Amino acid sequence: MIMAEFSPIATLEGDARFDAYVAEPAGQAKAAIIIIQEIFGVNEGIRRKTESWAEAGYLALAPDLFWRIEPHIELDPDVPDEMSKGLSLFPRFDQDAGIRDLEATIKAARARLGGDAKVGLVGYCLGGRLAFMAACRTDGDAFVGYYGVGIDGLIGESKAIGKPTMLHIAGADHFVSAEVQQKMHDGLGPNRHITLHDYEGLDHGFATEMGNRRDPAGAQLADSRTVAFFAEHLD
Repeated sequence: MIMAEFSPIATLEGDARFDAYVAEPAGQAKAAIIIIQEIFGVNEGIRRKTESWAEAGYLALAPDLFWRIEPHIELDPDVPDEMSKGLSLFPRFDQDAGIRDLEATIKAARARLGGDAKVGLVGYCLGGRLAFMAACRTDGDAFVGYYGVGIDGLIGESKAIGKPTMLHIAGADHFVSAEVQQKMHDGLGPNRHITLHDYEGLDHGFATEMGNRRDPAGAQLADSRTVAFFAEHLD
């Protein structure tokens, strides 16, 4: 039986702490996986994903990256007012500080498992963008982004990617145009460390754990690829 609860993590600077939802597997963890939130915070869907990774044998951590704005924000994208609040948080969020918090979470994961433990990162929406940024800027071991937004503006950083990185692209993403998707393929395709998967006809959020945005077949396909990817590069 897994154990899951919120637990504090020290910032890299050591001047503050933020919470992460941490799920521990029943036995010895194979590695660690960090789950990076959407604009809706560490809500029930993100907690379910975290618990699923623990059930698969990984130490799983979902840091509360919005803590500088307001700790423990939890929003439901199917509620219009809560969707609007989530969209309003995106421009207020300091992404560079968020990457430092992900670095701190990587450090905390390795402290729990041992200094040479492997750590994977997987993110959704805003978290998909942050997973890509983390692949460029952190010492994680493998990275997966689902329907990351604005990645075309980060392609210049991709030359720093030297670890396995996989991106799931929603073909009918109303936040990521076909033109942007093409720029991602053109700019990232030549990097042998990056794998791109397209999901024709699927919209943003198709792999959410619950709610109106979920496409069960698309979610199952993308998640199976993610499971295999982490098994190859972390186990």
